[in-house]
Amino acid sequence: MTATARGDASSLFAMPKTVAEHRADGSIVLRSPERLREGARCIGDWLEQWARQTPDAIFLAERGSVEAPWTTVSYAQALRQVRAAASWILAQGLSAQRPVVILSDNSIDHALLALAAQHVGVPSAAISPAYSLMSRDFDKLKSMIALLEPGAIYVSATKPFAAALAAIKPRHRAQIISGNADDVDALAFRAIAATTETPDVAKAFATVTPDTIAKFLFTSGSTGTPKAVINSQRMLTSSQEAKAQTWTFLAPGRGDLVILDWLPWSHTFGANHNFNLVLRNGGSLYIDGGKPAPGLFATSLANLKSVMPTVYFNVPRGFDMLIAALRSDEDLRRRFFAEVKFAFYAGAALPQNLWDALEQLSVETVGRPLPMVSAWGSTETSPLATDCHFLAERSGNIGVPIPGTELKLVASGDKLEVRVRGPNVTPGYWKAPELTKQAFDEEGFYLIGDAVKFADAERPERGLFFDGRVAEDFKLNSGTWVSVGTLRVAGIAALAPLAQDVVVTGHGGDEVRFLVFPNIAACRAQAGLAEAAGVSDVLAHDQVRTAIAQGLARLKQQQGANSSGHATRALLLAEPPSVDGGEITDKGYINQRAVLTRRADAVARLNDDASGEWIGL
Repeated sequence: MTATARGDASSLFAMPKTVAEHRADGSIVLRSPERLREGARCIGDWLEQWARQTPDAIFLAERGSVEAPWTTVSYAQALRQVRAAASWILAQGLSAQRPVVILSDNSIDHALLALAAQHVGVPSAAISPAYSLMSRDFDKLKSMIALLEPGAIYVSATKPFAAALAAIKPRHRAQIISGNADDVDALAFRAIAATTETPDVAKAFATVTPDTIAKFLFTSGSTGTPKAVINSQRMLTSSQEAKAQTWTFLAPGRGDLVILDWLPWSHTFGANHNFNLVLRNGGSLYIDGGKPAPGLFATSLANLKSVMPTVYFNVPRGFDMLIAALRSDEDLRRRFFAEVKFAFYAGAALPQNLWDALEQLSVETVGRPLPMVSAWGSTETSPLATDCHFLAERSGNIGVPIPGTELKLVASGDKLEVRVRGPNVTPGYWKAPELTKQAFDEEGFYLIGDAVKFADAERPERGLFFDGRVAEDFKLNSGTWVSVGTLRVAGIAALAPLAQDVVVTGHGGDEVRFLVFPNIAACRAQAGLAEAAGVSDVLAHDQVRTAIAQGLARLKQQQGANSSGHATRALLLAEPPSVDGGEITDKGYINQRAVLTRRADAVARLNDDASGEWIGL
């Protein structure tokens, strides 16, 4: 599709520009020629600014059910409660050594408590609720609490978190805070937010600097044990300043920013990218109580019908579910494509079949393709390192370095390992000096562990493509490298809609093979079985197995004779990915290494020529 057919991006984004420095050692350093503008001292300055300039504008909104009206908080109301809660935080003597920990999902109370702590130089640490609500042994949660030694711990209500709170009780001396005012075993957040503001708040706020720790965010665990990443105020403000320089539609007077978002604030995408995008630009954030999961996406759809966002954010699994909903609901489809400026995907690469489907629906509905953009980074880069602020021809383009950030590309086998340096990069991991030292090269570039490739090596401004994680790739016996990240996305697309996710294996063998986490609902539909049908019956059904075999054949046909570009066998996994086992994050990203380790027996069955479980070409 031509650039003209895809539309004009100049009304939304800055023109992408990149300078490439080719060094004598063979490495390439990429940077934006645009100088990073000076940003705010801290994110609290944004809240103070909008409380003055647009005091009555909606900052945050939430609702307990799809039938309930939205509860809203204006910028002025938010600042009053933030200052009040900050008075309580200071009175408790909280600090980086005794931070505020938040165990619950996104909510207005969650946001106000975190902002209150950060307002007076006390870090907050949002920990994924999965570690409290889905875990059985709470081992990861225990280690996180022991590392942070919090002075206060917030939960939305004590009853759902009772088991987790009991498990971590010996490891802290924190005050438990509850969002439920009726909980007698905790201090109500309502009381904290009604604390009389003291002069100490303004004094503490004035001492916050760009180097002050704003928060601790734990790594997703997609490549190992979660680590507490130090997030400084500078990281957060510089990241958003760079975003404003690339997303020019954010300029004052260019229209309101409205976001409806479920992405968890325990991760950098939902917190540092989306939440801070709203705060920095005086927008409105409607907290989506749903998420792309069975039984929960209906809530997201109901919320979408109530509040249509300016920009639509989601992860690939969410787009998969959205496309099905748009196809079946004409009114929603027309509103969505007419009112959303563009869609943004991150968290994992968007399979091309989803990109194509969304584009086709948009053209059929409004006569033009919906612009789709992405970005790339990690918890350690807060998260923006590159931004695809242009209309790419296909999925997977992660864009160009943002202003102020440098990328160093270093040859690693037949790939280009990418490293990151800039004000958006973490100073290190909390209480882990050795891990911090190992995370940077001799020039101070962060070793992110990813590989990239140029869309066009002669024109670096055309962007980069994610080329997998260096640690995940492996060689077949033939010596051919298998690009796990690329093949995973291709495999999901080839097995659509039956594959929810794919884990690539074949280490030390002659062929690539797939472990497949199936989309049970899609498999059940493929088999023509009732909803009550058991998982084992669904996965064993001939129509499901035949469809998987056909998908493998399609992938092989697309890749030709390339043995590293397709799988010869697939094994459908009945057990969903495990949180305790570190197999999945709450964004839905699969930890390839953890799955292969935990499910060594499944890999053995996949490699057993005599087994009747696997599905072959």
